[in-house]
Amino acid sequence: MVNRVKSGTVIGLNAYEVWVETDVVNSLPAFSIVGLPDTAVNEARDRVKSAIKNSGYTFPSRKVVVNLAPADLKKNGTGFDLPIAIGVLIEEEILTSEQVKEYFFIGELSLDGIIRPINGILPLVLGLKDSGAKNIFVPMQNVKEAALIDGINIYGAEHLTDVVGHFVENKITPAKIDIQKYLNDDSDQEYPYDFKDVKGQQKAKKALEIAAAGGHNLLMIGSPGSGKTLMAKCFPSILPPMTLQEALELTKIYSISGLLKEDKPLMVQRPFRAVHHTASANGIIGGGSSPKPGEITLAHRGALFLDEMVEFPRNVLEVLRQPLEDGEIIISRAKHSVKYPAKFILIGAMNPCPCGFLGDKEKNCTCTDFQINRYLSKLSGPLLDRIDLQIDVPRLTPEELLNTNSIEESSAVIRKRVINARKIQSERYKNENILTNSELTSKLIKKYCKIDTASEQILKLAAVKYQLSGRRYDRILKLARTIADLDNSEHITQNHIMQALQYRMLNLEEYGK
Repeated sequence: MVNRVKSGTVIGLNAYEVWVETDVVNSLPAFSIVGLPDTAVNEARDRVKSAIKNSGYTFPSRKVVVNLAPADLKKNGTGFDLPIAIGVLIEEEILTSEQVKEYFFIGELSLDGIIRPINGILPLVLGLKDSGAKNIFVPMQNVKEAALIDGINIYGAEHLTDVVGHFVENKITPAKIDIQKYLNDDSDQEYPYDFKDVKGQQKAKKALEIAAAGGHNLLMIGSPGSGKTLMAKCFPSILPPMTLQEALELTKIYSISGLLKEDKPLMVQRPFRAVHHTASANGIIGGGSSPKPGEITLAHRGALFLDEMVEFPRNVLEVLRQPLEDGEIIISRAKHSVKYPAKFILIGAMNPCPCGFLGDKEKNCTCTDFQINRYLSKLSGPLLDRIDLQIDVPRLTPEELLNTNSIEESSAVIRKRVINARKIQSERYKNENILTNSELTSKLIKKYCKIDTASEQILKLAAVKYQLSGRRYDRILKLARTIADLDNSEHITQNHIMQALQYRMLNLEEYGK
């Protein structure tokens, strides 16, 4: 008689319910798994057989056939070990179908029956809950992560015998977790880099503050030693704390990537991903035969830092254009495609020329015009159009560098202004399904970025002088909206427009002339 045990699988960030059908037929001893399994699922045959025997139970001496339905859905990972074992134990009459019909089972089995953790438990549990699941068995090491989801009973088990015991004699108590406790862990976070340790560079600091407040992309151009990398490393210290929605989004990504720590099941700190210029396009956007998230997805709701940005191959930089515009990346393969979120702040840093001293007041540039043009041409116009803030970061003078009496603003003070600006945006866009000004669409820009006649005239003059594209025009308005929010201003004024133009109008072709 065929029995059915419920389980699930994750493709991308989406969960799908899977029925594990088990049948024992009169034939020579064998164990086969069908239903489009990958290599890891096929290897479950040996793991399940040894785990059942080493747990003190009997294994059928006939042919065991396991079907993973629906058969046209790709099954991957090791999470099907436990439901397959439960199906076999039902065939051996150790358990009954009636006992397990209201339960889902997820987990990898070791040869001695210990239940090992798997990746992607949070998106899997969240998806199964949406499909109607009420009770789910997961590995004990995944319990804290799975219990982040309210409205569903999560049972943690360390061994196959624990699962059997739950239905026979010793009931396991569903796990409970206080998600607010983890969210509050970010309040006392200490950062290794603080803006109070950065001398001067007030314009660059203000640009980073605007980027953090509105979720805008930023490019810093300056000579070696001007402090670009240090200020970028300070950037996480002024980012606002994450909301529960953002924390769950990010945790799902890190869960399927296997980057969550057992003692910290919820991602509460915004990510800061610093990528080396030798990274491949697949490493940055994601990919592989079974697509996995790349750096842009791991930086979701945080920042992606590209130091020495023009040293990246041009084809690698160009793949950033679509996710910068849409806030997501779609990875297509022959049999399926997956979509990952990628709403990150791009922080780029670069020298103005190969030697690094074009336009420097203290040291002369040794590069030819041809070398400079070839160097700067690695950043295409369409890519620069998607970078809201483009600023020059000059080197400090010896007097500024040696001045020990200057008192710089700390990250904590800047962060308070950023948090206040984010609260204004959160309230303004509570019915628009967006969180920051950088996510405004053309339709929403007309609604929330209204300007007076004088401001409109300034923009018209800028549009003619700088030959603004439609995208660049919209981004100037979004940037002005963020500057107004930092000023606690309900309306965008001429001053806000002029500041936005100042941060936006750096022309690489004319740089240093």
